[in-house]
Amino acid sequence: MNREELLQWALERYGTEAEYLWEDDDGAVLRNRGGKWYAVLLRVERKKLGLSGTGSIDIVNVKGVPSENEVLWQEPGIRPAYHMNKKHWLSLFLDGSVGDRALCRLLELSYRLTEPRVPRQKKQSRKEKEVAK
Repeated sequence: MNREELLQWALERYGTEAEYLWEDDDGAVLRNRGGKWYAVLLRVERKKLGLSGTGSIDIVNVKGVPSENEVLWQEPGIRPAYHMNKKHWLSLFLDGSVGDRALCRLLELSYRLTEPRVPRQKKQSRKEKEVAK
């Protein structure tokens, strides 16, 4: 999946459109319905990612589960997040090295992890329960 395909998938799946927040940059963010970022698309120089060759590569940063991220870093095309909290975020290369199925699964996870939390209901005290009787 390349950058354009990912943006189309996000639009169809969640109705989210890319927001371009930085002038003179093609970096974009995708926000969930609560307004939190669930994906950040960037074009990064290969050398900044420790890759051989010249030029840039498109990546998407997604939120992951810290206990699972270290295992995922061993997979081709997945690294600790570029320019974000490396404990909680992953960088996925959009060069075909991460399969579409895995990419979609990790985007889904990121979306869920960044969704607004539903507040827990407050437990009734004994007095409140007695009064309610």
